[in-house]
Amino acid sequence: MDATRLALDLAVTIRHDGHDGVADDLADTAGLAAWLRDRTDALDCAADGPPPADEALLTAVRELRAAVRSLFARAIRPNPPSPADAHRLLPEDAALARLNAAAARVPTAPRLTWEPDAPPVLRHLPTGTPPAADRLTATLARAALAFLGGPDRDRLRACPAPRCVRYFVKERARQEWCKPSCGNRARVARHHRRRRQDGADPTGTVAE
Repeated sequence: MDATRLALDLAVTIRHDGHDGVADDLADTAGLAAWLRDRTDALDCAADGPPPADEALLTAVRELRAAVRSLFARAIRPNPPSPADAHRLLPEDAALARLNAAAARVPTAPRLTWEPDAPPVLRHLPTGTPPAADRLTATLARAALAFLGGPDRDRLRACPAPRCVRYFVKERARQEWCKPSCGNRARVARHHRRRRQDGADPTGTVAE
């Protein structure tokens, strides 16, 4: 999983709940444990498994997510941010400081591996034996920094579909929504809005 995917995965743990509200995949330690299990390899904890999903780690990951979403909101200006947390975004300098501090918590060194019949692979691996929780949060923070400092940032969007709160990276020139179901919902809402503007309600009854 690359930095873009990991950064987005963290950001979209806040999502539309399928009804009229917002769901949080990291609402509790059980949610965090499930999220970590699905990303063991990407988080560089495959050898020993993810660290225990305790309250301290939950707080640390949620704080990183708040920083990421605040900087995502900055990245997509002048377009509006996701409505899920537009009213409580961190100050940008605080968000940057939080990500930089987490990334710096675990020193790394470059290491080259070169398997037979394969191209060489350069990875930056932790030095020493840092705590597993620090390794995990540092990996998340570095993924966010790599994404925000890279070319994919220019394709970041907040989905404008009704009730959607997801950020996504635009993959196609004509892509407007994060997924097809959001496009369908947006078209239905647009149709109803036009009917109202034309003096008819959505059932086709003409207003007097």
